[in-house]
Formats: sequence, C-alpha cells, structure tokens
Amino acid sequence: MASRTTMRGLFLWVLLLLGPAVWLALFAFRPLDLPAEPVEFAVQPGSSTRAVARELEAAAILPRQFEFVVLTILLNKTGRIKAGQYSLESPLTPLGLLDKLTRGDTVMRKLTVVEGWSFRQMREAVEQSPDLRHETAGLSDQDLLAKLGAMERHPEGLFFPDTYYFDIGSSDLALYRRAYHAMQERLARAWESRAEGLPYKSPYEALIMASIIEKETGVPEERPQIAAVFVNRLKLGMRLQTDPTVIYGLGERFDGNLRKVDLITDTPYNTYTRAGLPPTPIALPGEAALRAALKPDASRALYFVAMGEGRHYFSATLEEHNRAVNRYQRGGR
Repeated sequence: MASRTTMRGLFLWVLLLLGPAVWLALFAFRPLDLPAEPVEFAVQPGSSTRAVARELEAAAILPRQFEFVVLTILLNKTGRIKAGQYSLESPLTPLGLLDKLTRGDTVMRKLTVVEGWSFRQMREAVEQSPDLRHETAGLSDQDLLAKLGAMERHPEGLFFPDTYYFDIGSSDLALYRRAYHAMQERLARAWESRAEGLPYKSPYEALIMASIIEKETGVPEERPQIAAVFVNRLKLGMRLQTDPTVIYGLGERFDGNLRKVDLITDTPYNTYTRAGLPPTPIALPGEAALRAALKPDASRALYFVAMGEGRHYFSATLEEHNRAVNRYQRGGR
C-alpha cells in the first residue's frame, strides 16, 4: 500500500515538473491561425519584449501573449527582437515567429535614385517616401550636409544614384549618409586609377565633369567619347559650351526651351560665356560617368552633334563639325 502511494506521489511530481514543459512545447510548435495572408506587423524601435507580445496578441497573431513572453525568457531572447516591418505567412509557429523577430527578417522597402537626377529631385523622392522616418524635413541643404559631416558646401553631385533598400521606419538621414559615402568611395576608386595627364586639380573637379557627361550622354557607350571631347577642350582652354550646364544655371526659370538669349546671358554655370568647369556638379553622376571622366577615350575630337536616337557624330576639326551639323541638324548632304 505504501509503495503504491509513493508511486502515485512520484507520478504527481513528474506531472508537476513536466506539465509546464509539455504545455509550453504544445504552444511553441502549434501553427498560428493568422488573421490574414500575409499579415504585416511592425515592431517599433525601442519596444520591449512584453510590448511586442501584447501587440501580437492585439493583432490576433498570437492567441495569448503570456506563453510567448515565457518562451522568450526560457530561450534567452529577451531584448533581442529587432525593430522593423515583418510579413508573416503560414505555416508559422510561435517558435518560428520568435526566430523571425530576433533575426530581424524584415520586409525591405526600396528607393531608386536615378542617374542624372539633380539633388533637388533626389530630395523630393526621399521626402515623398511614406516608408522613411523624415528627420531631415525642414533642414536646408547646408544643414543636411552638416548633419552628414560633409566638408562640401553644395550638395549637388555628392550622392550616388542607386537603388537603396531599407526597413520601414528607417531614418531618411541614414539613407542620405549611405548615398553620400557610396559616392565618396566610388569617386576615390576612380581617382586612384585615373588616366595620366587629365586637366583636373582634384577629385571634385572630376565629379563636376562626370555630372556633365551624365547629362550629355544619350547612349551609354558614348560616355568615354563625350568625356574625351570635354577633356580635350579643357586642355586647349576652349569653352565647354554644353547646354546642360546652362540649363542648370537657369534653375526654375528653365521652361523646357533653351533660347539663344539663355546662351549669351552670363551665369556661373554658363559654359558658353565662361571658360573651364562650372563651380559645382550639375547632377548625380553614375559609376560609368565617373569612369569616363577619369578614363576618357584616346581621341582628338573637339566637337559632337546629335544624329538622333541619342547618338552623336564626333569631329576633330571645326570644318568637319560644320559639315556634320549641316547633315544631321539641317538636313543637308
């Protein structure tokens, strides 16, 4: 009789010890009944484990928050849940959900900065993104550069055009910082491998040239040829005479039509009235334009004229150029 009582007591103790473990295991491995497919869930920066669990229950993703908190504590993952936007799909268990949240397997958003955009266009795109946290709203361009620790005083050309992926709720300042450093790195690499005898005093002057090449190029493979024309002109002291710089100098006054009066009206960016490079870049150049500016074609060309479909005819002499203008622009033979 005593042994039977002892066995019964032992069994009760085993139940008491194993019961919670079995209960938690059943919770951890049971598939969740998600309210939608997929369901989006956001973890705000600085959220505690309990706050996340509470929000998961409120969103009907978890049946109860208590077991999830206990699971997090037992697996030593308290405080490891990462902020961001998550997309949840079946099959998903509470254990799988915890793993996803602590790995930071977030839904990424993207913003594409297009080659040849002005900084103003980039800033408009950033400001219009609903997925970014707008910390730079109301800052002047100069204040924004100061926040980045940039030494330059003018933002044009300083940000690398690319597609940037980020978590929902990320700071727009962080995106600007990534784009700024990306341009610095690519410009430094291109400068290190530059051709000999280029007429640039600094990497910044090469960046200015790259921006002009970016705006003048209609067909990608012509970039090194266009670069050669402008480099040759700089070496000879000829004016660059490039329309995109004039248009940039007009700013918001440009209505889509470049007139003769615009070409003869002096501004710091009018390369018809002023020799040398303009004071700043005129756009955000891509990597190919940077390479072209620092490794132009070995060519004697000094002129080019549009032939149509984005292509140009290149000439080494004014006489040849005038014939090309007559042929391609005036319909002559």
